Amino acid sequence: MAKISRLLRPSIKSISPPPFLCTSNSHASTKRKYTHSRPPTLSDTLVAGFRHTRIVPSRLLGSKMKATSQKRYALLLAARDSDYVKEVYGGYFNVFVAAFAEDGEKWDLYRVVDGEFPDMDELHRYDGFVISGSPHDAYGKDCWILKLCLLLQTLDAMDKKILGICFGHQVLCRALGGKVGKAHTGWDIGLRKVRIVKDLFPCGYLNKMDDIPPALSIIECHQDEVWELPAGAEVIAFSDKTGVEMFAVGDHILGIQGHPEYTKDILFNLIDRLLNNGCIEKGFAENAKFALEIAEPDRKCWERICRNFLKGR
Repeated sequence: MAKISRLLRPSIKSISPPPFLCTSNSHASTKRKYTHSRPPTLSDTLVAGFRHTRIVPSRLLGSKMKATSQKRYALLLAARDSDYVKEVYGGYFNVFVAAFAEDGEKWDLYRVVDGEFPDMDELHRYDGFVISGSPHDAYGKDCWILKLCLLLQTLDAMDKKILGICFGHQVLCRALGGKVGKAHTGWDIGLRKVRIVKDLFPCGYLNKMDDIPPALSIIECHQDEVWELPAGAEVIAFSDKTGVEMFAVGDHILGIQGHPEYTKDILFNLIDRLLNNGCIEKGFAENAKFALEIAEPDRKCWERICRNFLKGR
Protein backbone atom coordinates (compact mmCIF):
# COMPACT_ATOMS: atom_id res chain seq x y z
CA MET A 1 0.00 0.00 0.00
CA ALA A 2 1.27 3.38 -0.94
CA LYS A 3 2.50 5.46 1.95
CA ILE A 4 0.07 8.29 2.56
CA SER A 5 1.44 11.51 4.03
CA ARG A 6 -0.81 13.72 6.14
CA LEU A 7 -1.23 17.44 6.61
CA LEU A 8 -1.93 19.03 9.95
CA ARG A 9 -5.69 19.43 9.95
CA PRO A 10 -6.75 22.91 11.11
CA SER A 11 -9.29 23.16 13.88
CA ILE A 12 -12.78 23.85 12.56
CA LYS A 13 -13.10 26.72 15.02
CA SER A 14 -9.90 28.35 13.82
CA ILE A 15 -10.75 28.25 10.12
CA SER A 16 -11.65 31.69 8.82
CA PRO A 17 -13.97 32.21 5.84
CA PRO A 18 -11.51 33.75 3.36
CA PRO A 19 -9.96 30.46 2.05
CA PHE A 20 -13.42 29.35 0.86
CA LEU A 21 -15.01 32.80 0.55
CA CYS A 22 -17.81 32.97 -2.02
CA THR A 23 -19.05 36.35 -3.16
CA SER A 24 -21.92 35.13 -5.31
CA ASN A 25 -25.40 36.41 -4.53
CA SER A 26 -27.00 33.10 -5.43
CA HIS A 27 -29.17 31.55 -2.76
CA ALA A 28 -31.14 28.37 -2.39
CA SER A 29 -34.29 28.32 -4.46
CA THR A 30 -37.72 28.21 -2.89
CA LYS A 31 -38.16 24.95 -1.06
CA ARG A 32 -40.57 22.47 -2.55
CA LYS A 33 -41.85 19.50 -0.63
CA TYR A 34 -44.33 16.79 -1.37
CA THR A 35 -45.61 13.75 0.38
CA HIS A 36 -47.72 10.98 -0.98
CA SER A 37 -51.00 9.41 0.03
CA ARG A 38 -50.06 6.70 -2.49
CA PRO A 39 -46.69 5.21 -3.51
CA PRO A 40 -45.02 7.68 -5.92
CA THR A 41 -44.55 6.86 -9.57
CA LEU A 42 -41.30 7.64 -11.37
CA SER A 43 -42.86 10.77 -12.83
CA ASP A 44 -43.72 11.97 -9.32
CA THR A 45 -40.02 12.40 -8.61
CA LEU A 46 -39.51 14.77 -11.53
CA VAL A 47 -40.69 17.77 -9.55
CA ALA A 48 -40.15 21.33 -10.75
CA GLY A 49 -37.35 23.17 -8.96
CA PHE A 50 -34.06 21.96 -7.62
CA ARG A 51 -35.05 20.26 -4.39
CA HIS A 52 -37.70 17.81 -3.34
CA THR A 53 -38.42 15.82 -0.24
CA ARG A 54 -39.46 12.24 -0.55
CA ILE A 55 -40.66 9.51 1.79
CA VAL A 56 -39.18 6.34 0.35
CA PRO A 57 -41.80 3.72 -0.61
CA SER A 58 -41.03 0.10 0.20
CA ARG A 59 -41.61 -1.02 -3.37
CA LEU A 60 -38.40 0.78 -4.45
CA LEU A 61 -36.34 -0.89 -1.74
CA GLY A 62 -37.06 -4.57 -2.28
CA SER A 63 -36.00 -6.63 0.72
CA LYS A 64 -33.91 -3.94 2.42
CA MET A 65 -34.28 -3.58 6.16
CA LYS A 66 -37.04 -1.30 7.41
CA ALA A 67 -36.06 1.65 9.52
CA THR A 68 -37.31 1.52 13.09
CA SER A 69 -37.97 5.27 13.05
CA GLN A 70 -38.04 7.85 10.30
CA LYS A 71 -34.66 9.32 9.53
CA ARG A 72 -33.78 12.19 7.23
CA TYR A 73 -30.92 12.37 4.77
CA ALA A 74 -29.77 14.80 2.08
CA LEU A 75 -28.08 14.16 -1.24
CA LEU A 76 -25.70 16.96 -2.23
CA LEU A 77 -25.73 16.46 -5.99
CA ALA A 78 -22.56 17.78 -7.63
CA ALA A 79 -23.42 16.71 -11.19
CA ARG A 80 -26.23 17.45 -13.60
CA ASP A 81 -28.36 14.52 -14.69
CA SER A 82 -27.30 12.99 -17.99
CA ASP A 83 -29.97 12.40 -20.62
CA TYR A 84 -29.50 8.65 -20.20
CA VAL A 85 -29.90 8.66 -16.41
CA LYS A 86 -32.95 10.94 -16.65
CA GLU A 87 -34.59 8.66 -19.21
CA VAL A 88 -33.83 5.34 -17.52
CA TYR A 89 -33.77 6.22 -13.81
CA GLY A 90 -35.47 9.60 -13.57
CA GLY A 91 -32.24 11.23 -12.40
CA TYR A 92 -29.24 10.50 -10.18
CA PHE A 93 -31.33 11.14 -7.08
CA ASN A 94 -33.29 7.96 -7.77
CA VAL A 95 -30.05 6.03 -8.28
CA PHE A 96 -28.78 7.06 -4.83
CA VAL A 97 -32.13 6.44 -3.15
CA ALA A 98 -32.34 2.94 -4.64
CA ALA A 99 -28.83 2.16 -3.39
CA PHE A 100 -28.76 3.71 0.10
CA ALA A 101 -32.29 4.47 1.32
CA GLU A 102 -34.50 2.30 3.50
CA ASP A 103 -38.24 2.07 3.96
CA GLY A 104 -39.84 5.11 5.62
CA GLU A 105 -36.83 7.42 5.43
CA LYS A 106 -37.04 10.97 4.10
CA TRP A 107 -34.47 11.98 1.50
CA ASP A 108 -33.94 15.54 0.26
CA LEU A 109 -32.15 16.66 -2.88
CA TYR A 110 -29.89 19.72 -3.10
CA ARG A 111 -28.31 20.45 -6.47
CA VAL A 112 -25.17 22.07 -5.10
CA VAL A 113 -23.66 22.17 -8.60
CA ASP A 114 -26.35 24.74 -9.39
CA GLY A 115 -25.79 26.69 -6.18
CA GLU A 116 -28.54 25.16 -4.07
CA PHE A 117 -27.61 24.37 -0.48
CA PRO A 118 -29.52 23.42 2.67
CA ASP A 119 -30.36 26.19 5.12
CA MET A 120 -27.84 26.35 7.93
CA ASP A 121 -30.59 26.37 10.52
CA GLU A 122 -31.93 23.06 9.16
CA LEU A 123 -28.70 21.06 9.26
CA HIS A 124 -29.46 19.66 12.70
CA ARG A 125 -32.59 18.00 11.30
CA TYR A 126 -30.57 15.60 9.18
CA ASP A 127 -29.10 12.25 10.20
CA GLY A 128 -26.63 12.19 7.35
CA PHE A 129 -25.44 13.65 4.05
CA VAL A 130 -24.19 12.07 0.82
CA ILE A 131 -22.00 13.95 -1.67
CA SER A 132 -22.18 12.64 -5.23
CA GLY A 133 -19.60 12.37 -7.97
CA SER A 134 -19.04 15.20 -10.43
CA PRO A 135 -17.22 16.03 -13.68
CA HIS A 136 -15.74 19.05 -11.86
CA ASP A 137 -12.40 19.09 -10.05
CA ALA A 138 -12.63 18.86 -6.27
CA TYR A 139 -9.64 21.22 -6.06
CA GLY A 140 -11.34 23.84 -8.25
CA LYS A 141 -12.18 27.38 -7.19
CA ASP A 142 -15.77 27.46 -8.45
CA CYS A 143 -18.01 29.35 -6.06
CA TRP A 144 -20.25 26.37 -5.35
CA ILE A 145 -17.24 24.12 -4.61
CA LEU A 146 -15.84 26.62 -2.10
CA LYS A 147 -19.28 26.96 -0.50
CA LEU A 148 -19.54 23.16 -0.36
CA CYS A 149 -16.20 23.02 1.49
CA LEU A 150 -17.56 25.44 4.10
CA LEU A 151 -20.70 23.34 4.50
CA LEU A 152 -18.67 20.16 4.97
CA GLN A 153 -16.52 21.83 7.63
CA THR A 154 -19.69 22.82 9.46
CA LEU A 155 -21.15 19.32 9.24
CA ASP A 156 -17.88 17.83 10.49
CA ALA A 157 -17.94 20.18 13.48
CA MET A 158 -21.50 18.96 14.16
CA ASP A 159 -20.35 15.30 13.93
CA LYS A 160 -22.91 14.68 11.21
CA LYS A 161 -22.59 11.54 9.11
CA ILE A 162 -21.03 12.44 5.75
CA LEU A 163 -20.53 9.95 2.92
CA GLY A 164 -18.48 11.19 -0.05
CA ILE A 165 -18.54 9.35 -3.38
CA CYS A 166 -15.79 9.93 -6.01
CA PHE A 167 -15.74 13.76 -6.28
CA GLY A 168 -17.48 13.76 -2.90
CA HIS A 169 -14.66 11.64 -1.46
CA GLN A 170 -12.10 14.12 -2.81
CA VAL A 171 -13.85 17.36 -1.85
CA LEU A 172 -14.48 15.99 1.63
CA CYS A 173 -10.76 15.36 2.00
CA ARG A 174 -9.98 18.88 0.76
CA ALA A 175 -12.49 20.54 3.09
CA LEU A 176 -11.01 18.79 6.12
CA GLY A 177 -7.43 19.83 5.37
CA GLY A 178 -6.13 17.20 2.96
CA LYS A 179 -4.86 17.52 -0.61
CA VAL A 180 -6.32 16.23 -3.88
CA GLY A 181 -5.15 16.45 -7.49
CA LYS A 182 -4.76 14.64 -10.78
CA ALA A 183 -4.11 10.91 -10.44
CA HIS A 184 -0.47 10.14 -11.08
CA THR A 185 -1.47 7.05 -13.08
CA GLY A 186 -4.18 8.69 -15.17
CA TRP A 187 -7.80 7.68 -15.69
CA ASP A 188 -9.30 4.75 -13.82
CA ILE A 189 -12.46 3.57 -15.57
CA GLY A 190 -14.12 0.18 -15.12
CA LEU A 191 -14.01 -2.41 -12.37
CA ARG A 192 -11.32 -2.22 -9.72
CA LYS A 193 -10.56 -4.72 -6.97
CA VAL A 194 -10.31 -2.80 -3.69
CA ARG A 195 -8.71 -4.25 -0.57
CA ILE A 196 -10.33 -3.28 2.73
CA VAL A 197 -8.06 -3.05 5.76
CA LYS A 198 -10.70 -2.87 8.46
CA ASP A 199 -8.47 -4.70 10.95
CA LEU A 200 -6.12 -1.69 10.99
CA PHE A 201 -8.80 0.83 11.91
CA PRO A 202 -11.69 0.28 14.33
CA CYS A 203 -14.64 1.31 12.11
CA GLY A 204 -17.68 -0.02 13.91
CA TYR A 205 -19.76 -0.31 10.74
CA LEU A 206 -17.04 -2.46 9.13
CA ASN A 207 -16.05 -4.59 12.09
CA LYS A 208 -19.66 -5.65 12.58
CA MET A 209 -19.74 -7.09 9.05
CA ASP A 210 -17.56 -10.16 9.41
CA ASP A 211 -19.01 -11.68 6.25
CA ILE A 212 -17.74 -8.84 4.05
CA PRO A 213 -14.74 -10.21 2.09
CA PRO A 214 -11.39 -8.44 2.39
CA ALA A 215 -11.42 -7.48 -1.31
CA LEU A 216 -14.39 -6.09 -3.24
CA SER A 217 -14.88 -5.02 -6.85
CA ILE A 218 -16.27 -1.52 -7.42
CA ILE A 219 -17.05 0.62 -10.46
CA GLU A 220 -14.53 3.42 -10.90
CA CYS A 221 -14.56 6.50 -13.13
CA HIS A 222 -12.09 9.22 -12.12
CA GLN A 223 -8.89 10.99 -13.11
CA ASP A 224 -8.35 12.77 -9.78
CA GLU A 225 -7.42 11.26 -6.44
CA VAL A 226 -6.58 11.98 -2.81
CA TRP A 227 -2.93 12.92 -2.43
CA GLU A 228 -2.75 13.60 1.32
CA LEU A 229 -5.23 12.82 4.03
CA PRO A 230 -6.40 15.32 6.63
CA ALA A 231 -5.08 14.79 10.14
CA GLY A 232 -7.09 12.21 12.03
CA ALA A 233 -8.10 10.37 8.86
CA GLU A 234 -7.15 6.78 8.14
CA VAL A 235 -6.94 4.78 4.91
CA ILE A 236 -9.33 1.85 5.16
CA ALA A 237 -9.12 0.61 1.55
CA PHE A 238 -6.62 0.76 -1.31
CA SER A 239 -6.04 -0.77 -4.74
CA ASP A 240 -3.14 -1.37 -7.11
CA LYS A 241 -4.21 1.83 -8.91
CA THR A 242 -5.15 4.21 -6.11
CA GLY A 243 -3.59 4.50 -2.66
CA VAL A 244 -6.69 5.95 -0.99
CA GLU A 245 -9.77 4.11 -2.19
CA MET A 246 -11.52 4.74 1.14
CA PHE A 247 -10.76 6.88 4.15
CA ALA A 248 -12.54 7.51 7.42
CA VAL A 249 -12.50 10.01 10.25
CA GLY A 250 -13.98 8.46 13.35
CA ASP A 251 -17.41 6.99 12.75
CA HIS A 252 -18.93 10.07 11.09
CA ILE A 253 -16.81 10.61 7.94
CA LEU A 254 -16.45 8.09 5.10
CA GLY A 255 -15.01 8.70 1.65
CA ILE A 256 -15.18 6.18 -1.20
CA GLN A 257 -13.32 6.82 -4.46
CA GLY A 258 -15.39 4.37 -6.48
CA HIS A 259 -19.10 4.39 -7.26
CA PRO A 260 -21.07 1.96 -5.07
CA GLU A 261 -24.31 3.43 -6.47
CA TYR A 262 -23.48 2.93 -10.18
CA THR A 263 -24.92 0.18 -12.32
CA LYS A 264 -22.95 -1.17 -15.26
CA ASP A 265 -25.24 0.42 -17.82
CA ILE A 266 -24.65 3.86 -16.30
CA LEU A 267 -20.90 3.40 -16.71
CA PHE A 268 -21.27 2.06 -20.27
CA ASN A 269 -23.12 5.24 -21.20
CA LEU A 270 -20.58 7.40 -19.38
CA ILE A 271 -17.70 5.75 -21.25
CA ASP A 272 -19.42 6.54 -24.55
CA ARG A 273 -19.85 10.18 -23.55
CA LEU A 274 -16.22 10.50 -22.45
CA LEU A 275 -15.11 8.99 -25.76
CA ASN A 276 -17.36 11.26 -27.82
CA ASN A 277 -16.08 14.30 -25.89
CA GLY A 278 -12.46 13.36 -26.57
CA CYS A 279 -11.65 12.75 -22.90
CA ILE A 280 -10.45 9.18 -23.48
CA GLU A 281 -9.14 7.23 -26.47
CA LYS A 282 -11.05 4.55 -28.36
CA GLY A 283 -8.77 1.69 -27.34
CA PHE A 284 -9.00 2.67 -23.66
CA ALA A 285 -12.80 2.82 -23.90
CA GLU A 286 -13.02 -0.59 -25.59
CA ASN A 287 -10.83 -2.21 -22.95
CA ALA A 288 -12.91 -0.72 -20.14
CA LYS A 289 -16.13 -1.98 -21.71
CA PHE A 290 -14.70 -5.46 -22.25
CA ALA A 291 -13.67 -5.71 -18.61
CA LEU A 292 -17.19 -4.67 -17.58
CA GLU A 293 -18.76 -7.35 -19.73
CA ILE A 294 -16.91 -10.23 -18.11
CA ALA A 295 -17.14 -9.27 -14.42
CA GLU A 296 -19.57 -7.82 -11.89
CA PRO A 297 -19.14 -5.23 -9.12
CA ASP A 298 -19.93 -6.25 -5.55
CA ARG A 299 -22.80 -3.75 -5.39
CA LYS A 300 -24.74 -5.45 -2.61
CA CYS A 301 -21.72 -5.44 -0.30
CA TRP A 302 -20.95 -1.79 -1.07
CA GLU A 303 -24.55 -0.77 -0.54
CA ARG A 304 -24.55 -2.55 2.79
CA ILE A 305 -21.35 -0.80 3.88
CA CYS A 306 -22.78 2.59 2.95
CA ARG A 307 -26.16 1.95 4.60
CA ASN A 308 -24.59 0.68 7.79
CA PHE A 309 -22.38 3.76 7.94
CA LEU A 310 -25.22 6.20 7.32
CA LYS A 311 -27.60 4.49 9.75
CA GLY A 312 -24.98 4.18 12.50
CA ARG A 313 -25.22 0.41 12.74
